[in-house]
Amino acid sequence: MKPFNVFPYDSRIPFMRMGGFSIALSVLLVLVSLGAMAYNTVRDGSPFNFALDFTGGMVSEIRFDKPVDVDDVRARLDAAGFDGAQVQTFGSGNDLLIRLRPDGGGTADGAEQSELNDRTAREVTDALAYPDNPGRVMRTEFVGPQVGRDLALNGMWAIIFVVVGFLIYISMRFERKFAIAAVLTSLHDIIVVAGWFALTGREFDLTVLAGLLSVLGFSINDTIVVFDRIRENFRGMRASPTEIINASINQTLSRTVITSVVSLLTMLALYFYGGGSLAGMAEAMIMGVIFGTLSSIFVAAPLLDRGALKVTKQDLMPKARDDAELARRP
Repeated sequence: MKPFNVFPYDSRIPFMRMGGFSIALSVLLVLVSLGAMAYNTVRDGSPFNFALDFTGGMVSEIRFDKPVDVDDVRARLDAAGFDGAQVQTFGSGNDLLIRLRPDGGGTADGAEQSELNDRTAREVTDALAYPDNPGRVMRTEFVGPQVGRDLALNGMWAIIFVVVGFLIYISMRFERKFAIAAVLTSLHDIIVVAGWFALTGREFDLTVLAGLLSVLGFSINDTIVVFDRIRENFRGMRASPTEIINASINQTLSRTVITSVVSLLTMLALYFYGGGSLAGMAEAMIMGVIFGTLSSIFVAAPLLDRGALKVTKQDLMPKARDDAELARRP
């Protein structure tokens, strides 16, 4: 496996010397991210630029005689004033499902709502009037935001469930201090990625939420690999905790970098060639890979050498707690 070592196994890069600075920088990024979400909430009423998945809106189903280019459909709708329309194909490929931002819908009575639906259908048909490929509106209806609120709530519960599961699993496999450090690092990653969408105003839809959940999985996997090597070295090396943790990071560095780069290439391909409907998820996962890799090296491991989370051999070797001679060893 030596040809696959990007960094020598016995590298001595002093990561732990940068631990204080990297943790402080991570805390700053979290505060900026939370501040952006709070500012957006005060200004706009929501922390993110929620897409139609969460806000509701008009839904039109259009059938064409021949398949159409989805990107061209989006461009035509934008030119017609339907900004941020979501377009996806289904069925045979000739059918399009178009979701439009709410424009007064949902508050009108039955007759007014029906008139609004008809007018929207005509405007969409006019915007997509291909001379050699006519489209027929199969249905147009208003979808309220209640479904979106339920989806957002379920997403929050999913994140809480995953974090609690991480905490229980790592506590059982490693030790409580490892579990707390891993959960804090994972929360850091997901908050920073979410903060990116809050700062940039990029649309936040269900695919972005799926990307955030993927970030949790990638981040915890990378962190556990480093933690597993730290545990092994604590039991086999005679050195200070700082030296052991630093050696563990260097020993797993090649694996961490190779895995992250390969994952990043896949997500870049998804971002550039997956179409507009997957761009949000790919962007969230790209940011997650970058911050997840950095946090496993510069945040998770240094946390185990500071304050109440400082790990000693006595934490990982139960027999040493009862053996005074071993307990005096570093």
